This record gives sequence, structure tokens and C-alpha cells, in this order.
Amino acid sequence: MPATIYLHWAATPYDWVRPGHYHSIIAGDGTLHRLHAYTIDLPAHTWRRNSNAVALSCACMGGRPDPWTIPPTEAQLDRMCREAAEIARGWGWGAEEITIERVMTHAEAASNRDGRWMHDNYGPVIWGGSGERWDFLQLSKGGPPTGGDELRQRIRAALAGSPPPEAAKPSPLAFRRAATMTARGQELAVEIDEHGTSWALAADLLRRYEIPFAWEASRRRILIGSLDVAPTYRHDQVQPAVGWPLFEMTLLSGPAPVILRGLLRESRAWCRVLEFAEEFGISVSFEPFTLLERRGG
Repeated sequence: MPATIYLHWAATPYDWVRPGHYHSIIAGDGTLHRLHAYTIDLPAHTWRRNSNAVALSCACMGGRPDPWTIPPTEAQLDRMCREAAEIARGWGWGAEEITIERVMTHAEAASNRDGRWMHDNYGPVIWGGSGERWDFLQLSKGGPPTGGDELRQRIRAALAGSPPPEAAKPSPLAFRRAATMTARGQELAVEIDEHGTSWALAADLLRRYEIPFAWEASRRRILIGSLDVAPTYRHDQVQPAVGWPLFEMTLLSGPAPVILRGLLRESRAWCRVLEFAEEFGISVSFEPFTLLERRGG
């Protein structure tokens, strides 16, 4: 199948984040949680359409008995469309290529609205389906059944460079001073940000703990070869609001789960020291803040 982006809702509360279902999940406040690399196929987000595809999902529509008591928020829709635009840009697509054949809601995919008859119609009843999936048929309760067209138009606008409503470029997170700390018995150079958080070069931390890695500059990604890391899928992962370009640290495994996100500063990849320790099972002590050995050997 050609490369396709599928837009979903998770039928959950706004704070639901679980790996394995979608490549990224957008929380109710617009926070995007990247859970898997976009370069791999996940097995079960869009029936018979999981190959060469990326699945973005908004954590919403989980109200009982009325799903619309937890509707998609404007922050979610905006973030989902901007993320879809970034993916499309990375694939070399222009605004004119944001068509129903390339970007579909789950409602449209379930009903084979792209003209590819991949399965029986399990989409909205108004399109002759069984009604099992109707993600983004509408963007608001009682709204017109044009959700897919509206979302594609937003994605085109984002690709064309039109800023979203009320958008303002965030001020970059400020770094106040250079410092040092002890990591595995040796001095480690760190930077302290305006909130008092310690950041270190990801490469310095990985080498210090002898964790194999490779930097993929074109994808702004560090690939990790370790087999003993289980990502925690943090709710507070680094977001674009820090005002710096971001990179991802991803396990080199089948589903390519994202371990953490960091920022690119002075063309180098930086991550939060405490988050790195928590993700890689490194013991920590405080006063002073010190990294010890990895737990379990």
C-alpha cells in the first residue's frame, strides 16, 4: 500500500496513553506522546491498512453512555493536524498531496472512501457501513459529516505555512549556567535550565553507561541497541513548547518504542539527566545529585 496517515480517536479519557495501538497519542491538553517510530508498522490500528502507515490518535470520545461528553478538544485537533503536516513534509509531500488517498480518518478508512476496497464496510451507517468505526466523521456533536475534509484542510494550511489560530512561537527554554555532577564516579558536564533542571549531552550519558547507540541525523533520532530497557511512556515527555528542535531516543527493536525525547541545542542532542536515569534504570542519590550504577548489572 502507498504511504498513508490515519487519524483516530481512542474512545478514552483525555489522559489515556498506552503503547502498541498508535504511533502517537494526543492528550486532551494537546500534549503529543510519541510512542513508536513512524518508520515502523504497528499491527492493529486500522484493519487491513497497517502497512506503510502512521496512526495518530486523540485521547477522547470515551464518555459513557454518550461519547460526546469527552469530545475532541481544539488543542488536540490542532496538534494532530500539525503533526500530520510534519510527517507529510518529511515524506516530501506538498499541500496539494493531502488527499483522501493519503490522509484518512478511521471513519473514511472503515468505509473504503479512498476507493480501495480493502474490507467490508464497517464505517458510519450514513455511508452504508455497520457503524463500528466513525472516528472524526464529525468534529463536534451534531456537526456536519465532513470531519475528514476539515482535518485535511487544516493539514494543508499547516503545510503551506499558515499559522494555527492564536499560535505564537514559544520562547526557547533558557539555560542559566554550566555545571558538573558525578555520574558513575566521574565528572559529567551538565547545563542547568531556568527551572533548575539538569540537562546533559545524550551521547555523554550513553557512553558513560556503555550503552550502544547510533545517531540518525536525517531523522533526528538516536537508535539504542540495549535489550534491557522498558520505556515508561512518560506523561511529561519533552514537548515543542520548549522552543528548541526535538530529537527522539528510540529502541532498535520490532515496534521501535520511543524511550525519551530531548532537544537539539548548538546542533547537539541534550536530554534531562533525571529522566535518562529513570528510563535506563540508573540509581540516583541527591544532595548532591549523583548518578550511580544501572540496576540489575
